[in-house]
Amino acid sequence: MTELDVRPGLERITTRKTRIGLVAGGLGAYWPQFPDLLPQLQASARRVSERFSALDCEVVDVGFISDAHEGAAAAEKLRLADCDLIVGFLTTYMTASMLVPVAQRSGAPVLLLNLQPTESMDHATFDTGAWLAYCGACPLPEMANAFERCGIDFRSVSGYLEDERAWARIDRWIRAAGVRAAFRHGRHGLLGHLYPGMMDVITDPTLVSSQLGGHVEILEIDDLRVRVEKVSEAETAARMDLARDIFVLDDSVVEEDFRWGATVSVALDRLVEDFGLDTLAYYHRGLDGEMHERVAAGMILGASLLTARGIPAAGEYELRTSLAMLVMDRLGAGGSFTELQALNFHDNVVEMGHDGPAHLAISSARPLLRGLGVYHGKRGWGVSVEFDVKHGPVTACGLGQRRDGSFNLIASEGTVVPGPLLQIGNTTSRVDFGCDPGEWTDAWSGSGVAHHWALGTGHRAKDLAAVADLLHLDLTLVNP
Repeated sequence: MTELDVRPGLERITTRKTRIGLVAGGLGAYWPQFPDLLPQLQASARRVSERFSALDCEVVDVGFISDAHEGAAAAEKLRLADCDLIVGFLTTYMTASMLVPVAQRSGAPVLLLNLQPTESMDHATFDTGAWLAYCGACPLPEMANAFERCGIDFRSVSGYLEDERAWARIDRWIRAAGVRAAFRHGRHGLLGHLYPGMMDVITDPTLVSSQLGGHVEILEIDDLRVRVEKVSEAETAARMDLARDIFVLDDSVVEEDFRWGATVSVALDRLVEDFGLDTLAYYHRGLDGEMHERVAAGMILGASLLTARGIPAAGEYELRTSLAMLVMDRLGAGGSFTELQALNFHDNVVEMGHDGPAHLAISSARPLLRGLGVYHGKRGWGVSVEFDVKHGPVTACGLGQRRDGSFNLIASEGTVVPGPLLQIGNTTSRVDFGCDPGEWTDAWSGSGVAHHWALGTGHRAKDLAAVADLLHLDLTLVNP
């Protein structure tokens, strides 16, 4: 996303590659009738496999099938492969009986591809065999009907082999499958306790596992405290050097507070490693400056560094927002902890951000560390992150929860524009949603979103629609 991704000490985590199961096929009755057809279709299948490998995913290619028996064998191979997405390439006509077992047994979402060799046929020279290489569209309705009757969800992309528009849509499904995989294999830390009175942010951890997959690890502030106490002076000094390289240090930063934030940052890294966490949501109130309060107050620097590395961290015990941040991060959009701050009716923008962890990789400029003598609404003091998200298209994304307990994605596309910003140690961005700020705020609030969400770069509504599809979530788009 920015140069932060490759700075020493801030390298992004290595995540499990999205695993794609690929099977191509056609009707075997054609092969003896048209000897040149099968080699052509197999070459197309190899090209599709090459394109998938270039999308930075692991491809489990089970080859080319010609009948239902071979389809059943392919289904068993893909069942054992534990794929995140099954792709069926319809190279020509093939029967539904060849692919239904693959879809039924794999347990993974299914994407059907109809990619003919070129943009169009040469009608003057084509015989029946040449036409059949362009006939992948023919079985698509058959697959759709059979899948519907068998209770199998699917999605499809039609185009031609080198159709970049089609491959952009395919890439969207691959990235959505990566988000699904991040949830299915994810471990989400929940450290401390609820912020008293914030009824909207309360999330039942069991619902996360039941609806999204993965595991929520319940942590106590002492799990971090004991690691803070074991950080060496050399480790703290090295983390301070890293922070000086990444941030502009405002004159308000107190050296002792900066040192403490660096110490807690090292301990946070250790906590994440020890518990194998992919996200972290935290809050601890504390009292009278005692150790636990100081640990909780020192987390903003370390949480921001974690978020930039691909381990989203959210304050105020905001589990659903840390998960929304994970969605945006895995889509390549960043995803920074955000809430409403104010409305500017002169400039027609909504000002939003937060005092706390931020996704440094989407900062419009070098982020700033500011010293705060008090964290508004929270106990403690220390250093906080200040920046503006990169100017241009952005998407707000929240994970909502309805009265029946079901989660849903809520999103709105806007544009970050330049202008005056608060200088109070908060991330702040001016977002133009193309309408009256008051109308947008009413519509956004009326969607059922909680008062925190993730703000990421780019217009991501189509990406989020794909994510929602694979996760079986509704998507609410706010566009008043």
